[in-house]
Amino acid sequence: LSHCLCALWMDAMQCSAAAAASCGCHLLLDATNPLSHRHQSGSLLLPTIPITISALSMRSVLFSRSHPLALHFVCRSRRPETVAGRTTVGGDPFYLMEDFADEESGLECYMKHVDICNRGMERRSEFMPFVVEERTVGFIHPRFMQHLRPFPSVFVTDRHGKSWRDTDTVTLHDSLSTNEQRTDAVSGVLNILNERGMIPGWRNELYPVVEAFGMQPLFSLERAAAPYFGIKAYGVHMNGYVSDASNGMQMWVARRSKTKQSFADMLDHLVAGGQPVGISCKENLIKECSEEAGIPKFIAERAVAVGAVSYEDIDGDRFKRDVLFCYDLEVPPDFEPCNKDGEVESFNLVPMAQVKRILWRTRLYKPNCALVVIDFLFRHGYLRPEQSGYLQLLQALRKGECI
Repeated sequence: LSHCLCALWMDAMQCSAAAAASCGCHLLLDATNPLSHRHQSGSLLLPTIPITISALSMRSVLFSRSHPLALHFVCRSRRPETVAGRTTVGGDPFYLMEDFADEESGLECYMKHVDICNRGMERRSEFMPFVVEERTVGFIHPRFMQHLRPFPSVFVTDRHGKSWRDTDTVTLHDSLSTNEQRTDAVSGVLNILNERGMIPGWRNELYPVVEAFGMQPLFSLERAAAPYFGIKAYGVHMNGYVSDASNGMQMWVARRSKTKQSFADMLDHLVAGGQPVGISCKENLIKECSEEAGIPKFIAERAVAVGAVSYEDIDGDRFKRDVLFCYDLEVPPDFEPCNKDGEVESFNLVPMAQVKRILWRTRLYKPNCALVVIDFLFRHGYLRPEQSGYLQLLQALRKGECI
């Protein structure tokens, strides 16, 4: 039966691909369709039939729930197109070809983005508390702790058993009594581990180590190492949008560079960035506005803080405990973003109806960015209490400890 279904799927694929090619579009497939059993970067593996596709294509799911073999697809023009009366930067409006009526029935499909950001909570008990000055600032897995064990002048454990797994807490050596001493000592260890290839994605950017936002940092930690220590990490994410009487509300959507260390080629906000040590959220946002989208300071200063989302995600030995501060910025209709730091492939001005469909039907968005855009949909009335799952989804946007 699976082979018969696969053959039918392939026939539908070829027809849809031909139709897409005839209108100058790319066919985007999806690794999450019910006929695939697993996926890898760059390829979608069906039973006995490998199909090579792009990393972005692999994440764009578009199968009808009522007709599993009725393939829908995202249309990406090879030529500049007009959206709501104007040309999009990059010519990439991400049109969905069909108006999906089942979007209005409930909000369950948005919950998949929440679930992606909140994995592995059943494993939380595996992690050891990381305590500094009697404050629990993070959580470290015993496997990663093995890499810290050879540095007893920096990392100390309180043991109540004979095996390494019986360690209750991890702390820093008593001789490290100041912010600067702790930062230097921990950085020295992490530099060694980085040279050994144990800290992938090194950023040369320091995050403050705090028990809660706004508290005095106990020390600073390399950003790439934050998940291995399970510290609270913060970021600023900004929804940039255009609103006018004739075209309605549209959102600027960025596509991440194909060379990004993480989530390459996925959809992103107009502006977003981690919150480093020594700078306020608003100052950081203005800096990121200039670097990522070429937004002048006098416009960036109009961004409005509108709340936060949070999540906790366990992946192997990594424990992400993130809080994202959300901002909205209404930009002038004639504004066009321009990336300066090489981290953005293109920008697209997308009608909110299309943004909703992308979130509903695909996984094109970087997972944590999807949460911020869903929060935007709530605040601007695109999601309604009458839709099933409304309160559950609203609450789930702050599943992590939001402190």
